[in-house]
Amino acid sequence: MVNLPRLTWMMVLTVALPVWAAAAVPLELWYDRPSEKWTDALPIGNGHMGAMVFGRTDTERVQFNEDTVWAAGPKDYSNPKAGPELLAKVRQTLFAGEQKAAMKLARDLMSVPIHQRPYQPFADLNLTFGHDKVSDYRRSLDLNRAIAHVTYKHEGVTYTRQYLASYPDRVIAIHIAADQPGQVSFTVDMDTIHDVHSIEKSVNSGTSGTLILRGKVKDYDGRGGKAPSKVRLEARVRVIAEGGTVWFNDEEMLQVEGADTATVMLVTATSYTNFRDVRADPTKRCDARLAHLKGKTFSDLRRAHVSDHKALFDRCTLTLGAGKSLDLPTDDRIIAYAEKPDPALAALVFQYGRYLMIASSRPGSQPANLQGVWNDKLAPPWESKYTLNINAEMNYWPAELTNLSECHEPFFDMIDDLTVTGAVVAKKQYDLPGWVTHHNTDGWRGAAPITHPAFGLWPTGGAWVCQHLWWRYQFTGDKTFLRERAYPVLKSSCEFYLAWLVEDPQFGKGWLVSGPSNSPERGGLVMGPAMDHQILRYLFLNTARAAEELGVDADFAAKLRKTHDRLAPNQIGSMGQLKEWLYKEAPETSHRHVSHLWGLHPGEEITPQDTPKLAEACRRTLQLRGDGGTSWSMAWKINFWARLLDGDHAYLMSNKFLKLTSSSKTGLTGGGVYANLFSSHPPFQIDGNFGYTAGLAEMFLQSHRRNADGHTVIDLLPALPSAWPDGKVTGLRARGGFEVDIEWKAGKLVRAEVVSDLGNPAVLVYDGKEKKVPARKGERVLFK
Repeated sequence: MVNLPRLTWMMVLTVALPVWAAAAVPLELWYDRPSEKWTDALPIGNGHMGAMVFGRTDTERVQFNEDTVWAAGPKDYSNPKAGPELLAKVRQTLFAGEQKAAMKLARDLMSVPIHQRPYQPFADLNLTFGHDKVSDYRRSLDLNRAIAHVTYKHEGVTYTRQYLASYPDRVIAIHIAADQPGQVSFTVDMDTIHDVHSIEKSVNSGTSGTLILRGKVKDYDGRGGKAPSKVRLEARVRVIAEGGTVWFNDEEMLQVEGADTATVMLVTATSYTNFRDVRADPTKRCDARLAHLKGKTFSDLRRAHVSDHKALFDRCTLTLGAGKSLDLPTDDRIIAYAEKPDPALAALVFQYGRYLMIASSRPGSQPANLQGVWNDKLAPPWESKYTLNINAEMNYWPAELTNLSECHEPFFDMIDDLTVTGAVVAKKQYDLPGWVTHHNTDGWRGAAPITHPAFGLWPTGGAWVCQHLWWRYQFTGDKTFLRERAYPVLKSSCEFYLAWLVEDPQFGKGWLVSGPSNSPERGGLVMGPAMDHQILRYLFLNTARAAEELGVDADFAAKLRKTHDRLAPNQIGSMGQLKEWLYKEAPETSHRHVSHLWGLHPGEEITPQDTPKLAEACRRTLQLRGDGGTSWSMAWKINFWARLLDGDHAYLMSNKFLKLTSSSKTGLTGGGVYANLFSSHPPFQIDGNFGYTAGLAEMFLQSHRRNADGHTVIDLLPALPSAWPDGKVTGLRARGGFEVDIEWKAGKLVRAEVVSDLGNPAVLVYDGKEKKVPARKGERVLFK
């Protein structure tokens, strides 16, 4: 409920205004030396493919991935020993206070095998130049154009290399040039740690050649035991030289000699069609992809790539200052930030998160996993899969907020898959309707609980991912999407949880509780974790709203609202904190997960404006937790403090995130990012990058509240820190179908421009004042 004074400032323009110009501050990562480690290298990607560019001058390493390279093969992970009788016994044992005994019983509710399968690297592309002594070296990544560059001098010749990963042409392309004719000479080969069946070669003419790597993913032998791998793979490298010759040398490498320029094109394919089918022909797929490239020059590829990238990237801009450290290499810039914070670095990292989303999640690709689309290990941390108790969802927090809605699509595709595997688990393991998934999934869409009952038996992963379907509708108003895609999934999810919940036996108030479950990843197996109830209230309420929007299932919607009201409510504990569990307390910890604050963020049932006592309990919880944690945990805390309207504390968490995890120059350890700005758990997890971007967006704009009329409330600069007195952000999205541009000076709003895509009414709120946005579709409204 919002009841604020009316704003006296407003001017409505019924004509379109020009979008504010993007900032002149370069959005670039740059370095004065080649990469020594994988986390120094620069990432490029097109959703389907990813590559890490090391920028070396002797032998360049381009480590590459393809998003469907997963170990093992299609698998039903459900446990035949599970069943409703065992579930009831586990619940009874937990209600009796016998947690250890319950966890022992719950082992037969766990996945078979107990672990899921890892995402795998593909191969390395090696370009050997033999340039060991160089000068004027510079390596960079241009976020505006999604192109990596390397330039240096060797024996009086200046060499330049450009690297891109094109979504329109589904290719990784490298262009090599020199400032003197006939100076481009190098060899090309590929190597992989997988089981290689063959490496083939063909010279198409004296100026081009193709190298083919065919193989199969290495059989799995890891935490989940041994399993044969079913995925076949193929990579092809085509090299085209201008002004020189191409042939195969005695070591069966492609040799380029005496060229003016050369272009290297890499395409990849696997036999993976979907989580149930690995029978595709990677050779036919590579044939088609190379045929698509026939006759295209690097300039053609670059032009299409830059146009495609900028159509997404340029939608949202952020300026926080001219930049105090632009002359420093990026790793030195991070080090300098600790002593002299540079707001432009925060703006760069905000945009880096958007860059990484465009590079790792595009329509038709797999969703961004725990490492996006980049991985160099057969046994990556946590299998580089999809952790659904926060990490996979955090990956997509910026998608709608920062105007990258299309990049959300692969996540929706995965949810569709999980409704299939999750229905099998719901039936086989619990004999319940609908679908469920737990705290992890993989390329085979495992939905059963994994690893250990203490944290794997968490049944609300499916409910949480449903939030993203509702977000898509809230931000876009796409009723076809709601009717045909989102609502059936939401309804089926609700059917499971309506049957899953049981009545609390202790308080005598008719409350419903969830369990067996846990509060990720703390406190072991329990009944009644607060997070479950918050997520389920969100699911039930918004599924009911969806039914009402569509004019369907009135009785079902009423049942959801009734069940919503019976869920055990949030509780305030003995130290003023929000209780993490219904039946116990343990508030003093520095644990990285703050799961019971889900209702504050990314949920919306707790706000300082509407539920001040619960919001204060959230504040107390964060004080007890402290400001430390992994990088993704610190990113989440930026969002928490922004929702609590405390911009200065959100800024403090931003500063903690922007510290270097390690540096070969200084020996630093600890902190939140690597030299290439990858988020560090440690080790590398990409979720922190996305959580950071979302957190800054929440500092400038929030739209999760509704007024008494049910209209969107758009809060302008709700958590602006004093350290960022001047700035401008354009292209942020608000629920209800609004696009918002904001400018501020000396810590005060100067103007805001709002466009309604749908003609929905909304209320703008700033500094304790409010103003209604006229409900006229397509108009740009200026407030000043």
